[in-house]
Amino acid sequence: MLEGIPIAVKDNILIAGKISSAASKILEPFVASYDAFVINKLQEAGAVLTGRTNMDEFAMGSSTENSAFGLVKNPYDEIRVSGGSSGGSAAAVASGMAMAALGSDTGGSIRQPAAFCGVVGLKPTYGAVSRSGLIAMASSLDQIGPITRSVKDAELVFNVINGKDQKDATSVEYKPKNSAPKPVIGISKELGRDGDGIDSDMYEKFNEAHQILESHGYEIREISLPHAPYALAIYYIIMPAEVSSNLARFDGIRYGLSVRSNDLLGTYVKTRTVGFGPEPRRRIMLGTYVLSAGYYDAYYGRAGQVRQLIIQDFKNAFKGVDAILSLTTPTPAFKIGEKTSDPLSMYLSDIFTVPANIAGIPALSVPFGTVSREGKDLPVGIQLMASWFNEPTLFELGKFLEQYV
Repeated sequence: MLEGIPIAVKDNILIAGKISSAASKILEPFVASYDAFVINKLQEAGAVLTGRTNMDEFAMGSSTENSAFGLVKNPYDEIRVSGGSSGGSAAAVASGMAMAALGSDTGGSIRQPAAFCGVVGLKPTYGAVSRSGLIAMASSLDQIGPITRSVKDAELVFNVINGKDQKDATSVEYKPKNSAPKPVIGISKELGRDGDGIDSDMYEKFNEAHQILESHGYEIREISLPHAPYALAIYYIIMPAEVSSNLARFDGIRYGLSVRSNDLLGTYVKTRTVGFGPEPRRRIMLGTYVLSAGYYDAYYGRAGQVRQLIIQDFKNAFKGVDAILSLTTPTPAFKIGEKTSDPLSMYLSDIFTVPANIAGIPALSVPFGTVSREGKDLPVGIQLMASWFNEPTLFELGKFLEQYV
């Protein structure tokens, strides 16, 4: 099915016999002993793995400026970021170095860089693609998916890599829903209005997509996702908590970097101090705090409750619509270094993508023209979200929209 097709792979997906560093010094010498489930699937389909792509360290970031091995520039304007954390995969596809690439998406890490680089990015339904062989960041949010130049190619790669894996208890036998004859599309006021931190010309592109769909007979309904505005806040509670747990294994004893000291605690401290960059350290500390005695119920426990409310919001919405339309990002790609000193501003670039990860629903970013910044035409991404295992509707609508790019 993919015979001879060159596909790049994000550096947090294991390939047997190859270094898998997750763009971190702490795993710089680590060589994988087995293939990830998705790698086996690609190789069985005849794909050619062309190489590793750079990323934010342990997938923590929205710009691929956090890699221990250097940043990734945007092919459309080299003074701008490629997005993150799968920025290397998006840039590789956008620049023609690969026909497709694999990324991982925890809060938008496939869709946001795809939007910034003018390519297609799919975050599948949680569990549709096995996470076996993916270096974990936040296990209840992570999902592997494709970045491609067309929606058809994304569908092709997705159909190869999905499926049940005995090594991943969260994976399922994929049984796609049938797409509606003419999908009804919802627009949520909570997912952005003009002036809500969205650049005005970006909002115009969203309106253009809306009008094109409506003019071709698609019914557009306004829907409400009342708890969606809280998604980013609870994401930055749940995600760091899971990060602190998952990254505890990198201690300088079992694998990867080891900086020896006079005692065991000293080895732990020195290894993790040298091995982790600023962003992983920030998230480990935050996650440890929200899981600590006296704060668990106030932060992590409450975040879990709000997560269930967001899931219910989507369930209610999908009773009346088949897909939800929004922008992928509120702005086009920002300049390198522009947001590195302001983590909160950086986090806000994921404001439209995070809800899909919180709920576990599939979401697709499709290129939809450009906006101008300082004489450069920068890509815009339109996001489509659908109910669980309803990727076929995303592919249908995505193929329709990409005709108008």
